[in-house]
Amino acid sequence: MSSEKKGVEHGVDIDILMPHYKEVLIHLGEDPDREGLQKTPLRVARAMAFLTQGMRQDPAAVLKSAMFREDYRQMVVVKDIDFYSLCEHHMLPFFGKAHIAYIPNGYITGLSKLPRVVDIFARRLQVQERLTTQIKECIQDTLNPLGVMVVIEAQHMCMQMRGVEKQNSITMTSDFTGAFESQKTREEFMALIHKR
Repeated sequence: MSSEKKGVEHGVDIDILMPHYKEVLIHLGEDPDREGLQKTPLRVARAMAFLTQGMRQDPAAVLKSAMFREDYRQMVVVKDIDFYSLCEHHMLPFFGKAHIAYIPNGYITGLSKLPRVVDIFARRLQVQERLTTQIKECIQDTLNPLGVMVVIEAQHMCMQMRGVEKQNSITMTSDFTGAFESQKTREEFMALIHKR
């Protein structure tokens, strides 16, 4: 592997990470100097910097960057937001879709900002339950809406590739505040996200 400095990517010093991944390859019984693995430590270090960049980003700042005064007080729904994350227990991927609804209370945010918030929290070492709550709390604390609801459905490679090896399992989580404590409001949201 070249001794050339790789620098900082996504807030992570790649030169510090690379030797650790080379050591991992050695401890797994691999030869990190063989042709196919020579650049693997660099590639993995860059991938991990990208996949964890949300740890070094502020999701509330994203919402505030496009926050507008608006008198709309009906449900705003953004559904089928694709996301990819890393399970903090095995550092294997989990991925799926997030669905978000909020009822404004004087302020709205740009629609593209909600998927950005999902990405910021997903690009951390995570568990699905915490991811769901963090998205909800960020929107509630930043926009102060009448209510927020987040539903996430995901597949976990730590369950599919290893352990119980259940390839078709889907994990669903939800969290909500305010107006969504009403069963009728929650049912309206669920009907909207499952409508095709």
